[in-house]
Amino acid sequence: MFGIENYVLFLLSGIILNITPGSDTMYILGRSISQGSKAGIMSAMGISSGSIIHTLLASFGLSVILAKSIIAFNILKYVGAAYLIYLGIKAILSSSDTFILNEAKINNMSTIYFQGMLTNLLNPKVALFFIAFLPQFVSANNNYGSLPFLLLGITFITTGTIWCIMLAICSASATEKLRDNKKLLTLMKRCAGIIFIGLGLKLFSTKVAH
Repeated sequence: MFGIENYVLFLLSGIILNITPGSDTMYILGRSISQGSKAGIMSAMGISSGSIIHTLLASFGLSVILAKSIIAFNILKYVGAAYLIYLGIKAILSSSDTFILNEAKINNMSTIYFQGMLTNLLNPKVALFFIAFLPQFVSANNNYGSLPFLLLGITFITTGTIWCIMLAICSASATEKLRDNKKLLTLMKRCAGIIFIGLGLKLFSTKVAH
């Protein structure tokens, strides 16, 4: 089918990978628990948008640069790690009012969306994942060019987005009453900041295999 092999296996594998807790999961949980479902959903949509760009880059071969160049990989890694740590520090130091969802403005939601997209785009591991995972399900005799890569990427992103939105809604609902308590809200905000910093430090220590 359009140069794709074992699509059902890919679909099942993708779902398992999506529900396996990772950096994206932790990022969305941090946003949802501290800021509510809308913030979590916007983060998920931002991450999905970043994945779409990664899919396009992998489909047209540009992501191979990251796999071949240690310098390019490290530059992206350091920028991404620094950005996550910056978000974490900002969350810890900001006042509780900035994390109250009911008072959030539309531009704050758009900011959360772009932050989610940037955290995904600046993670070189995501790019390497797409160029390592997708080709395994593309026929060696593929005559459809980049189409199978795009279809596989869209499939993976769709299932991942559905899961992340469910995760955002459930985690936000479970902690909704807690966010009405300013002291607990401050604590959750700082926990979210610690999560972001931890993700940044984890990304900082990531190495590429050559």
